[in-house]
Amino acid sequence: MVSREVEKLLLKVQKPGRYVGGELNEVIKDKKDVDVRFAFCFPDTYEVGMSHLGMKILYSLFNSRDYIWCERVFAPWVDMEELMVQNNIPLYALESGDPISDFDFIGFTLQYELSFTNMLNMLKLGNVPVKSSDRTELKNIVVAGGPCACNPEPIADFVDLFFIGEGEEVDLEVIDLFRECRKQGKTKQEFLELCAQIEGVYVPSLYDVEYNADGTIKSFTPKNGAPAVIHKRLMRKMDESYYPDNFVVPLVEIVHDRAVQEIFRGCIRGCRFCQAGFIYRPVREKSPETINAQCKALCENTGYDEVSLSSLSSSDYSQIVPLLEKLTGWCKDEKVSISLPSLRVDGFTDEIMDRIKTVRKSGLTFAPEAGSQRMRDVINKNVKHEELMQTCATAFAGGWTTVKLYFMIGLPTETMDDVADIANLGQAVVDTYYQTPNRVKGRSVSVTVSASSFVPKPFTPFQWEPQDTIPLLHEKQEHIKESITTKKIRFNYHDADTSFLEAVFARGDRKLNKVMELACERGFHFDGWNDCFSLEKWLELFEKCGIDPAFYANRRRSFDEILPWDHIDYGVTKSFLKKECEKAYQNTTTPHCREKCSGCGAAKYGEGVCFEKR
Repeated sequence: MVSREVEKLLLKVQKPGRYVGGELNEVIKDKKDVDVRFAFCFPDTYEVGMSHLGMKILYSLFNSRDYIWCERVFAPWVDMEELMVQNNIPLYALESGDPISDFDFIGFTLQYELSFTNMLNMLKLGNVPVKSSDRTELKNIVVAGGPCACNPEPIADFVDLFFIGEGEEVDLEVIDLFRECRKQGKTKQEFLELCAQIEGVYVPSLYDVEYNADGTIKSFTPKNGAPAVIHKRLMRKMDESYYPDNFVVPLVEIVHDRAVQEIFRGCIRGCRFCQAGFIYRPVREKSPETINAQCKALCENTGYDEVSLSSLSSSDYSQIVPLLEKLTGWCKDEKVSISLPSLRVDGFTDEIMDRIKTVRKSGLTFAPEAGSQRMRDVINKNVKHEELMQTCATAFAGGWTTVKLYFMIGLPTETMDDVADIANLGQAVVDTYYQTPNRVKGRSVSVTVSASSFVPKPFTPFQWEPQDTIPLLHEKQEHIKESITTKKIRFNYHDADTSFLEAVFARGDRKLNKVMELACERGFHFDGWNDCFSLEKWLELFEKCGIDPAFYANRRRSFDEILPWDHIDYGVTKSFLKKECEKAYQNTTTPHCREKCSGCGAAKYGEGVCFEKR
């Protein structure tokens, strides 16, 4: 429900449907009937945010409580933001049209480090004080969660509390505590100190950080009864975990415009660069019966004719074939397509292919991550060249002619020969197509090779590793281009400048807060978008604040250094990550969790793959 002032602006912006609300299945409540108002903010555009599964789950979960009204807020694109500033219109929630300054909680999901400036800009647009210390009353409590909360330090001055781990239970516990504290007339400070006692809640203002002369961290000290270590929250029984039976259906086309069904959390593989593969451990699966029932309800309530089975590695679901049998039983009659993203090279079997032949053959995507076998062993990908070729042959025989391959450059120990092998692997896929006798005749093969730049992330075995410099990443991108000799291979690569800034914030500490504050004052936003990003402007800010960004991005850390996130526990031990890093330098792989337990530490949760019958 938008105001007349907003209505006047809509014809002047590129996509007015982003800003009006009123979609099918949105939740409208009477403000007088609720105790707590929660503005769920996604720090990116409507199309990106409406595709995010976590937002869909928590929006429905919060609104299932009669005393909570959760509304959605997205970052306005630059055209709308400019008009809002010119006309003194504060950032508002889609359901009520009320400014976010009217809300008890202002919550952000942090999926990407380069969205940090959007978070601060959204607070500024909503007339909410950006710094936590300037918000003194028990209202406008700014909270944040998501994968980037695993290193909250670069934005510690702006967020009142972070949710560490999975939010379904801990979020509600904090909201209920807020209700109680407000009834009792407690202050914001008293509320935050009580929140810190809840497992999975990190209140940054309750910790003091001291630094050594060389800029590394000397100590991290809790105060006012805050715990020394913050342990992540985990949903142990996925069949019992809340899942919505409908989603808000968007008014404009979004990035992933389909029903989405989560089939399990976590990953068994342990790729050494992959943060998600470690912070979401252990693997916990839903049963085929639960997944089937939830898929059917979603399609019936939203009208979608495609359902995507979401996970970090769909073919690692232990009952994938029985599940596909159940789904195709009704999907075929209802003309609903089944999408299996995140397939592993060694998981695409004839049996799976036969089950998903109803899916539009728009192309298959695999992620070998490295061109040479040595590099795949370094990163613990556990995929052989022969397996990739066999998988492609299976796909080509099944009618597919388009393959996308995702790689990473700048990985530890990488040489220029390893980089050239990315192009060589793409060529091998092209050759395999023409060597497949029962391929589709009369059509050409199309192979897309995409290379992103390695970003060392917290809670991975490579968290101590330096990122390649920007000139070296550019050199490697050019080397791949020069190594491609056929027009049947298309090469895409990610901008090295944004990867550099991502690495700075991924491994940053609290000293970066002054840079973030200055970026907010100067109107920085949408740094993940080429339209708005300027590394030159960021380097000016770092220089003005007396900070060397290479200290965070391009410096190798020692195993003994106190890392900015060492006070947070995601279940995987630092000693295990160190051992995995050392194995990388020996080109040695580690078996996946169903083959053999490697003692990562996640068994302490008492659930999931750690306790399956193997």
